[in-house]
Amino acid sequence: MQIAAPAKINLNLRVVGRNGATGYHDIETWMAPVSLADELRVELTETPGITLTCSDPELENGSGNLAWKAAELFLRESGHPGGAAIELHKHIPHGAGLGGGSSDAAAVLKALNAQTGQHFDHDGLEKMAVCLGSDIPFFIRGTPAMARGRGEILEPRPLNQPLHLLLIKPPFAIATAWAYGRWSERMPCPERWTAPQLHEGIEIGNDLERPVFAKYIILAALKAWLLEHSLVAAAAMSGSGSCLYAILRDPRAGGQLDSDTRAEFGDTFQTATCRTL
Repeated sequence: MQIAAPAKINLNLRVVGRNGATGYHDIETWMAPVSLADELRVELTETPGITLTCSDPELENGSGNLAWKAAELFLRESGHPGGAAIELHKHIPHGAGLGGGSSDAAAVLKALNAQTGQHFDHDGLEKMAVCLGSDIPFFIRGTPAMARGRGEILEPRPLNQPLHLLLIKPPFAIATAWAYGRWSERMPCPERWTAPQLHEGIEIGNDLERPVFAKYIILAALKAWLLEHSLVAAAAMSGSGSCLYAILRDPRAGGQLDSDTRAEFGDTFQTATCRTL
């Protein structure tokens, strides 16, 4: 079975504080899936065990990969006597704050569930997803939503219309745990780098920009450049970074902004035009 695993952006992200009971930071964030997606082929097998091939040689293709963990959990919870074979073709950059690994895991759960005759309903899949990671329940639903707690408490929040985007990832990744740890240190950062923006009634902003921009000045410079560009309506970092997204004033302007970005920052920055789903 072939299935797409879409990336996401965080339209806004507020860190409430560290939760002593869970050990995680509680957040409030409005997330939206986008058309940039990984592609997976997921098949149940009669032979027990899991195989995973991945097009990105930098990623774990064994039990450390979230897609593998999702298959392992599903097979255990469903009682299926066989195994699973997964082919993962990556298009979403990792370490970017776009949720690629989480989306892959959700896609595996949904694909295996479909092949076993919808063994679990959405609530059942979301309960499994919470065990695997904070963003994975969001990808089970696959629609814009407000997420609270660790990200597992979801409330549908649709967009009035699609947002057309250019995603821009620098040639480095950022670890989520590091970004949240630095947020707790209240790193100094000029207010102009992180001031919230209002776009068509949506407050665009991200509390994790402060600690990330304090270390990675190039990201602050990229955001400032985007906000001054005539084709950009708003810009922010997604999740814990390192990817920034620009909301386009004109859906046809993605190619021009892409060219301008490469001319200004070089070809080591990965870019992708897409839209919210």
